[in-house]
Amino acid sequence: MKIKNLIAATYAPMHQDGSVNTNVIPEYHKFLVRNKISGVFMNGSTGDFASLSTDERKEITKAWSQNKSSDLYLIDHVGDPSLKVAMELAAHAADKVDAIAVLAPFYFRLNNIEKLVQYCKEVAACAPNLPFYYYHIPVLSGANLNMLDFLKVASKEIPNLEGIKFTNNNLIDFLHCKPLENGRFNLLFGFDEIFLSSLPLGADGWVGSTYNHMAPLYLKIKDLFESGKMAEAAELQRKAIRFVEILDGHGGFNGVGKGFMKTLGIDCGPSRFPHTTLGDDTYKDIRKQLDAIGLLEHLSD
Repeated sequence: MKIKNLIAATYAPMHQDGSVNTNVIPEYHKFLVRNKISGVFMNGSTGDFASLSTDERKEITKAWSQNKSSDLYLIDHVGDPSLKVAMELAAHAADKVDAIAVLAPFYFRLNNIEKLVQYCKEVAACAPNLPFYYYHIPVLSGANLNMLDFLKVASKEIPNLEGIKFTNNNLIDFLHCKPLENGRFNLLFGFDEIFLSSLPLGADGWVGSTYNHMAPLYLKIKDLFESGKMAEAAELQRKAIRFVEILDGHGGFNGVGKGFMKTLGIDCGPSRFPHTTLGDDTYKDIRKQLDAIGLLEHLSD
């Protein structure tokens, strides 16, 4: 089944002492469904996976699986610099979620397609009945490889290869991948700031952190594009970019974005180092800035 529409890259909820707080997940689930989110991408970059222990990542996977429903597709990112750990996480997820994903090892970085396919093949084999996605985010993984070449090789080696979470602004590569094998692969576009640019290229599934905060805005952009109202769609995309810039300007988007969820009714708690955790007063100031550009009406609720 091809996943379509908005998929939220979810945060890892935490108690004030910094421990994982899975008690938030049932309400988080309801919040996402209420805002017409179609899926969850857990334990990814937004979810601070690199700052979590293996056991904590398993705990988050288990909690989302216990809140599994037909209206929210669950993708678990199981990638890790250690192939052994990635395989362990994949096996743990095999009976709990709808799909798994991995990014490339990011310390000893991969520099060719063959090594990337080998890594992906071994992890995918640990959950052979689940669709497998490669998480392409070269700005963080350092694996700045051509995805068309990857798909051509990987499709012959990985039986459960479903597609790519394509978090890169190389739209040429994306466009080449889209029609491969008659559109066999599910390409989930993962660059929120150029959501609008993905639409004429045929994107129909998206994974991003800001879909937590502004799902109504992105759905409106899509509606405007489909109605031919490009200027209005571009103006909303500009507001989405300003949202990222404003939050990023207060100490870094990942941590500040996590804290902003509390203003929407979902308290995800503090961020893990090195991300920033802000106080409530700062978020009041942020909301004033967002109000000044007419963004509050487009936030999730």
